Amino acid sequence: MPRPTVVAMLLTHGGEPLRTAAPVVRWTVEQVLALAPDESSRKAGGRLGSAGPWSGAGCDGSGAVWGLCKGSGSKPYRTVVDTTGPAYKCSCPSRKFPCKHALGLLLLWASDEAALGPAEVPDWAGEWLDGRRRRAAEKAEPAGGGTVGAGAGPADPAAARRRAERRAERITGGAEELEQRLTDLLRGGLAAADQSGYGLWEETAARMVDAQAPGLAGRVRELGAIPASGPGWPVRLLEECALLHLLDTAWLGIDRLPEPLAATVRTRVGLTASADGPPVRDHWLVLAQYDTPDGKIVTRRIWLYGRDSGRTALLLSFGAAGRSPGQALPVGVTIDAELTPYRGAGQLRAELGGQFGAPVPTGTPPPGCTATAAVAAYGRALRDDPWLESWPVILSGVIPVPSGDGWQLVDAEGDTALPMAPSALSRQGLWKLVAISGGAPVTVFGECGHRGFDPLTAWADSSDDGAAETVPLI
Repeated sequence: MPRPTVVAMLLTHGGEPLRTAAPVVRWTVEQVLALAPDESSRKAGGRLGSAGPWSGAGCDGSGAVWGLCKGSGSKPYRTVVDTTGPAYKCSCPSRKFPCKHALGLLLLWASDEAALGPAEVPDWAGEWLDGRRRRAAEKAEPAGGGTVGAGAGPADPAAARRRAERRAERITGGAEELEQRLTDLLRGGLAAADQSGYGLWEETAARMVDAQAPGLAGRVRELGAIPASGPGWPVRLLEECALLHLLDTAWLGIDRLPEPLAATVRTRVGLTASADGPPVRDHWLVLAQYDTPDGKIVTRRIWLYGRDSGRTALLLSFGAAGRSPGQALPVGVTIDAELTPYRGAGQLRAELGGQFGAPVPTGTPPPGCTATAAVAAYGRALRDDPWLESWPVILSGVIPVPSGDGWQLVDAEGDTALPMAPSALSRQGLWKLVAISGGAPVTVFGECGHRGFDPLTAWADSSDDGAAETVPLI
């Protein structure tokens, strides 16, 4: 399998690119498709990924890609992409972001250097690119040397405290109401949950939204879906009810909790936190990137591993339905950057700060552990955060093997194994993992939880020089 070209994508602040003298490396097809907002966009973009529909296409060393795409109208669509953002501009009426024309242009750029080579930027593309660079310069150097936002004046701490107290009171009322709902459910028997339908749960979730506790609302909606989840649902419903009761109880007694656990409880009920931990500068390897839809919002998760600190961090970004979240980092590159962690026991979330230099390809896999150590790590994390669904783990020296109706990852030099999560069995990434391994040990990064291990990225056997191919599995 040929080694994929790795993107030297530049990090951004406020959606604008950080300028650098380093040339931008062409993306791979998989990295382009990862930006698509949905499956239909991937297919439509794939049909425009050849030279046929395009004219006047070109690129330059600053990361700009442009072209004219023939459409149904008399005039071709003007499409331009700044890959250092990434950011997109197209004259088509699509409300998806990026649109199929931007995806098709990037696919052509990634796969056919002859069809889309270096050229002079046309005026219509240069105007948009110059505007982006001008805005970036204005943000970097505020007019008059002043501080951004200096005219807004200081925040009123007393007013902020009163708002926080009012919201805490509403959440407390919602938690007490939810406790009564759980009590009624258990008193009437779990079978009643199957008979009452989803409407009652949705009504309860709406009440939690009114109480300004979106975390509680999300867990209530998950409860409502369990009775229709197949055989064994009463056991799963009881487990989730117990966890929800634990969260309610923790909130109602939050003053008695140690501060790290109290911070976790606040996050779980839906209170926003700020990234105010001590900054950590490291060489961060991008382990995985994937999107998950959540109603009208798309959440992007980017996992990082600090080569020097040994820490794992999670970057979260969000996009409206039909739009890809703005933050994007190619899997397999290393960035010299500073991260600021969020508070909370067991929380790995961090905020990306300053970047020092361009991302560089990494040819060696990160250090890993055994299946036994992975389960132990998840267990330790649960002590700090009982509501944790999974924990990031790097497994080394494991072999994917079939097991009954599923698959498991077996330690090559031991007698332990981890079952793969059901969600992984229906993805094409499973067969990529099997093909990469070929019965030999591999290194795999994924999320280890009570449903099993969900593989996200794999590294093939190292060659004599220690290099290994990075293969995203999702």
